[in-house]
Amino acid sequence: MFTARYILTTASTSHDAAHQLADQFDDHFAIDALAVSVTETDEAKGLWNVIAYFAQSEDAENAREAIGLIDSEISALPDEDWVRRSLEGLAPVTAGRFFLHGAHDRAARRSGGLSLEIDAGTAFGTGHHGTTAGCLIAFDEILKKQKPARVFDLGCGTGVLAIAAAKALGTKVLATDIDAEAVRVTKLNAQLNGQSARIDAHTAAGLHHPIIAGNAPYDLIFANILARPLVALSSGIARILQPGGHVILSGLTVDQLRWIKATYVSRGLVPTRTIIRGNWVALVLTRLGINAKRPKHGSFERLPFSSRGPGWEHDI
Repeated sequence: MFTARYILTTASTSHDAAHQLADQFDDHFAIDALAVSVTETDEAKGLWNVIAYFAQSEDAENAREAIGLIDSEISALPDEDWVRRSLEGLAPVTAGRFFLHGAHDRAARRSGGLSLEIDAGTAFGTGHHGTTAGCLIAFDEILKKQKPARVFDLGCGTGVLAIAAAKALGTKVLATDIDAEAVRVTKLNAQLNGQSARIDAHTAAGLHHPIIAGNAPYDLIFANILARPLVALSSGIARILQPGGHVILSGLTVDQLRWIKATYVSRGLVPTRTIIRGNWVALVLTRLGINAKRPKHGSFERLPFSSRGPGWEHDI
């Protein structure tokens, strides 16, 4: 992977001219820019410029000559931790008893509740996304009524849900992801949060791993992935769920809710809770026990996306 070390900044011009110039950067065969952005420099005058990022100073010089940018400027980027700087804009998130923060907000940890330190990085899940926060709120409500003994986090990403369960329950949690990098990050985050001994993380595609079947049935399953995989895995998830157990599904949008709910109801599960944050849904379903009564309706709640500010994360 190349890292941007140099930037080429053009002189300010009109909005349309700046966008045409950006297209030249993208389309010219002799220009090897890592990224190109168009930025407004003077709102009152309607002036814009183009900033292009390069791995080498020679690449920036070649771009300037190729397009004939006489008035442009090439400068080296400061040697800074840009990841850490970007994290400074992510405020802590509260989801029920769980308080999620990055390393930069370690001092802001609450005295009560359960604090989790999860930084944004190469895997999905810091708690800022509506899906992760919704899952934690749903989990917090389940904890008020019962303590699941066997927990499985399917599509663990950064491991935030598995780590939250391990901390809250003091028990071992199985975590799997199709992405080996996500499993690596989960293990690192488990160590950071003092839960290495309780997080059993493995790379697995869907439910295809012997350890998943070997630990079944589960009292609680997290599946914060995407709608289509949730449908494809619905029969398998229902099969490994303990009677009386819960599955918390997310990674789905409001317009996908009816589809996912109908799919899991057809597998014998009953919707018991729906939490909406922004356009994202966390859906809780329960596999009824032998003597359990079927509820008439699952509860529903629409929550603001985040009282602490929005964030972005990548689904697996």
